[in-house]
Amino acid sequence: MTEMLRVIGADVERADARDKVTGRARYTVDEAMPGMLHAKVLRSPRAHARIVAIDASEAREMPGVHAVLTGPDLDDGTMMPVYGYFIKDQPIVATDKVRYEGDMIAAVAAVDEASANAALRKIRVEYEDLPSVPTIEAALADDAAELFETEPMGIVPPYGAGSAGRLRPRRNVCYEYCYRTGDPAAFEEADHVFEDTFRFSRMHHMHLEPFVCVAHWKDGGEIEVVTSSQNPFPLRKELCRIFKVPENRITVRVPYVGGGFGAKNNCKTEPIAVLLSRMTGRPVRFCLTMEENFLTNTQHAAILKVRTGVKADGTLIARQSEVLLDSGAYSDASPLVSEKAGYRMPGPYRYKHIDSVCQCVMTNTAPAGPYRGFGGTQATWASDSQVDMIARRLGIDPLEMRLKNMIDLGEPFVPGESGCDSDLAEGLDLVAREAGYFEPRKPNRGVGLGLGFKDGGGVNKPAQARVKVSTFGDIHLSCGTVEIGQGARTALAQVVAEILAAPLDRVAYLPLDTRYIPFDQGTNASSGISVMGQAVQRAAQSVRDQVLQMAAEELGTTPDALRLDNWTVIHGNEAKPLAPIIMGRYGGTGFEFTGEGFHKQPNDHHAPLETKSVFWEIGWAAVDLSVDRETGQIAIHKLVVSGDAGRAIHKLVCRGQDEGAALMGLGQALFERMIYDGTRLVNGEALTYRVPLAEDLPETFIAITQEQGHGPGPFGAKGMGEGAMLPIAPAIANAIEDAVGVRITELPITPERVLAALEAQADGTT
Repeated sequence: MTEMLRVIGADVERADARDKVTGRARYTVDEAMPGMLHAKVLRSPRAHARIVAIDASEAREMPGVHAVLTGPDLDDGTMMPVYGYFIKDQPIVATDKVRYEGDMIAAVAAVDEASANAALRKIRVEYEDLPSVPTIEAALADDAAELFETEPMGIVPPYGAGSAGRLRPRRNVCYEYCYRTGDPAAFEEADHVFEDTFRFSRMHHMHLEPFVCVAHWKDGGEIEVVTSSQNPFPLRKELCRIFKVPENRITVRVPYVGGGFGAKNNCKTEPIAVLLSRMTGRPVRFCLTMEENFLTNTQHAAILKVRTGVKADGTLIARQSEVLLDSGAYSDASPLVSEKAGYRMPGPYRYKHIDSVCQCVMTNTAPAGPYRGFGGTQATWASDSQVDMIARRLGIDPLEMRLKNMIDLGEPFVPGESGCDSDLAEGLDLVAREAGYFEPRKPNRGVGLGLGFKDGGGVNKPAQARVKVSTFGDIHLSCGTVEIGQGARTALAQVVAEILAAPLDRVAYLPLDTRYIPFDQGTNASSGISVMGQAVQRAAQSVRDQVLQMAAEELGTTPDALRLDNWTVIHGNEAKPLAPIIMGRYGGTGFEFTGEGFHKQPNDHHAPLETKSVFWEIGWAAVDLSVDRETGQIAIHKLVVSGDAGRAIHKLVCRGQDEGAALMGLGQALFERMIYDGTRLVNGEALTYRVPLAEDLPETFIAITQEQGHGPGPFGAKGMGEGAMLPIAPAIANAIEDAVGVRITELPITPERVLAALEAQADGTT
């Protein structure tokens, strides 16, 4: 089979390449509609305060202003004006109070942004200040002010064996996820029990295209939304619930998306734009600035406490974890992230007992939500760092410690789960050798390993696809996977082209419009090729089978005796064009063949998350670095990263995904953090938020795409794009300890923190 593949694995030109490099590509920021108004919002200067009064009368009289939206406008009985994932707690604009500096209080629709901004300055708001809780510790204090005195509407989804969830288990905690398996008495078997605490900083997604949408509430009650979104169908469902409009009256269109990394899920700009359009009867564009992006969605900061029992020979016995996620002012996707952070805390290692608890703590800061790695970044930072720390404490080589305890190919992650679909030892040996792990070290120079491991493909995630082929062999692929830069249009088209034995340029990936495209839950969890890919594969196979069946009947043979080749049918040594056969059967107007495909992992109550993981996304990393003892500066000489594509549909795209993920991991490890002075964000702009620059690239940067061939997707493919981010931070911390003997447990790993650790080492205080 491998030798017969013509399109799979080839570095063909990306379907979106020419549009993007020539500037022809259209994004939501380029969208315009006749008569379009522009929306801007007034944001709170207070972190936590009741809204005593709001006066927008003067703003409504400003030139060019068509509508002003404030909290009282939401109380007209025509809508349910709050949104969220599991918990509906975020209002379209603030009603009773504000909960962070940047909370949206009012919105204006005007002929242009300048007029809208001028009107915002005329809105008067009277506040009654309330005590604020800027940090996790402050929010959990017994006397802390509560962000929500009344419990918002929320649900706990069904879980499988060992898992459980709770709403509001204690003050300022919106959700708790727990996973337990085995016997707590296993700790008694341990020769050593190590307890360590890790801190993970808050980060911003830094997607270049801002949050933006254009909404039009048309006469007759139809709603059209063009938006930069990763999950158009769930977004449509949420808009349906908010505005009490049937889904068949709402259209969501998504052009190219200029980066998302998880942030562009669920409602962001859409509810305000839709409501202002209803108020004005005209299309409304709502586009945030980069500074507003920082106030809209972030990655969760976290405190992670890990207690691990181990034998003297390095055998891991039991692990107990407590994870506290900083959810910010609204729940957003925090409950979903808590599931993943808590579930992934064991890492890819065997334990007799696992006890993980993850709580979502509400603070008076910007909301936190999905972010590339989705809880795996936080979990891997703590989990894999501590495995390395334990090895060094016991005098065991960290590589040998991992090899001794990691799960094998085919071995379930935990009871009831699917088996690991990569050989972890093979990948670890690969990066270790490439980075010089087995070579002698120079002074102040070290090599560290990292191993990231996450369940992939999403939980209970369905995907549908449709493939249509015309009389003359032109192919249309319809599916809901959003092109966010990851190359989905190309890879999925390659799958169709391979199955139908057609040139890739014969496959058109249709624009994403919820009126016509089959359902998909969203472009997340690296599910494009692992879940949607299986739906696309089945749709293409259905078309192929229909065509071969038709041709067999016309030629007086069986489908098994035929094969396709560029819209001809091969029968023995004869090649017959299909178009004349089709027109001969169906008439001169011809015919179109349509195939439907569907995939969803079956429900399984034995699986902790109610379905077994579709696949396992793994990232291996090795870092060779040196530390300047005088300044704390870190110089990365070589960074080696690897992921397992199963089977690479497009090798260059796969490599690019690992490279991009690794550099995001580098930023997370060394630079990125949203800095708060109390409740005020002080570096919420591109110029002051530190990300890796060209000068920060490692001296040598190597990305190796493995193709171990065990994936569930088409031709053995697995999802990629998140795994290579996970191990970078622990690998760097592990290399620093290898180089100079100090351990950093808080991100980012700045020169100041390294220098402080070195000074403490010299003083004998560590």
